[in-house]
Amino acid sequence: MNLRRVFPLLSILLTLGLAGCASNQSLQSADQMPWQPAAGADAEYSETADRLWQVFERYEGTPYRYGGTSVNGFDCSGFIATAFDEALGRQLPRTTSQMLAAGDAVNHDQLRPGDLVFFRIKGKDQHAGIYMGGDSFIHASTSVGVTRSSLNGYYWRGRLSEARRFD
Repeated sequence: MNLRRVFPLLSILLTLGLAGCASNQSLQSADQMPWQPAAGADAEYSETADRLWQVFERYEGTPYRYGGTSVNGFDCSGFIATAFDEALGRQLPRTTSQMLAAGDAVNHDQLRPGDLVFFRIKGKDQHAGIYMGGDSFIHASTSVGVTRSSLNGYYWRGRLSEARRFD
């Protein structure tokens, strides 16, 4: 096997695996957060968070599937739409771009559990998740499926571009 041909291919595959509805990163402590959520937001919206956590626990580890909206596989917006429907009885737009065009814009320092967070990857908003409080969000990642990640994790830090609220 010619290693000079294999290494560039492996490098490309690794890069693709980290793009799009991307990777899972470990959670970091609150003292490492460059921003803080709104004071009291977590307590005030704990019922919303509890319902969303229940849906997350049901689907955690479900594989990523582009266009997916079921236990057979989710893409990022498919997981969000399913979670909102099952946990809160709310119908959301189906795609990330439709979600970005709907709801109310929220400042990053005013996030509360249940807000949608959008991430800029390769110059455009390509990924979304559900903010759950602290610095965590739940989403469907291409690398590990439905998972929980840190907004300040290695991959996600600096990529949060917008947040939307659907009341």
